[in-house]
Amino acid sequence: QVQLVESGGGLVQPGGSLRLSCAASGITFSIYTMGWYRQAPGKQRELAAEITNSGTTNYADSVKGRFTISRDSAKNTVSLQMNALMPEDTAVYFCKAHPYYNTRANYWGQGTQVTVSS
Repeated sequence: QVQLVESGGGLVQPGGSLRLSCAASGITFSIYTMGWYRQAPGKQRELAAEITNSGTTNYADSVKGRFTISRDSAKNTVSLQMNALMPEDTAVYFCKAHPYYNTRANYWGQGTQVTVSS
């Protein structure tokens, strides 16, 4: 079965850094686009970053220059390096996967909480 397991969330001060990881199993990782979405209380879920099977990246304007998404084909993982964190980055972060040929076949992780507060 498909499993996406996130890790690395936690509490960090403004200006700090966190690195999130998502371990994927049950999929042919090399043909999947992977992404990180986030959802704050009372807000809609939004794309933070995604990376295609060929390595092309896409970022929300709000995180450009601060977040970096990457994938490790040997480990079937996708990571999100988050720097210069701000309180508005506080959200539950979800790992998402879909095969490059079908954007409707979405798989989601359970989410990991990121809290940016002093």
